[in-house]
Amino acid sequence: MGNAGTFEKPLVVAYFNVDYVKNPKGTNYWRNRVMKVGKKIREEGEKVYFAISGLEEMSRELEECGIEDRDGDKPVVCAWNSDNKKFQMKEEFSMETFEQFLRDFLAGKVEEYVKSEPVPESNDEPVKVVVGKNFDEIVNNKEKDVLIEFYAPWCGHCKSLAPKYDELAKKLEDEDSVVIAKMDATANDVPSPYEVRGFPTIYYAPKGSKDSPKKYEGGREVNDFIKYLAKESTDGLKGYSKDGKKKKKDKKSEL
Repeated sequence: MGNAGTFEKPLVVAYFNVDYVKNPKGTNYWRNRVMKVGKKIREEGEKVYFAISGLEEMSRELEECGIEDRDGDKPVVCAWNSDNKKFQMKEEFSMETFEQFLRDFLAGKVEEYVKSEPVPESNDEPVKVVVGKNFDEIVNNKEKDVLIEFYAPWCGHCKSLAPKYDELAKKLEDEDSVVIAKMDATANDVPSPYEVRGFPTIYYAPKGSKDSPKKYEGGREVNDFIKYLAKESTDGLKGYSKDGKKKKKDKKSEL
């Protein structure tokens, strides 16, 4: 996130053509309207912070908020709650619509904006594809232990890992309680408490600890992953012992 990341939350930012040199009158016109509504809300006892920002300087931040229409003269607005979740104001800016947005935002009535690729129509491959909008459904599924790789399409290490990760998922296809998943972290929002600062970044989210996933720091060979999952899995693996060795199938005579 851009400049908004340095402010306390909840935070509401109005973006417009801020130019105190060439257009001080226009800049102050919108600033005063934003701050007048903000002051009114704060005087009612709401703890919320306000800022104004330039459209061009913060184009990346606007992309993160999903705000595409930036050609008008009026401000566009994005807000962050105390959990750092994002909310965009969809209505055209006026003092009335801005005030209503603030009240709805603070009351939890505005739908969170999540940057996301389309949810896959079918997700039948051994490695499950996670996007912003199905993250909860797959990764936070309380019935599954999930190993998730956050990758970037241009990342060489990710490309090297891909065939091994596919092989891992195929070897664990019969493990009903384990999911092997991946997400393009450049095209989808990575939710808290996950932190991705390089690629690939891999986390393990066991059934009972979805709020505190473990960052995977082990080797990246198939057997390294299997040993880790065999040891860490909540219910154990059906096909592997706790030390990661493949279990021998019971020889049963067919009737």
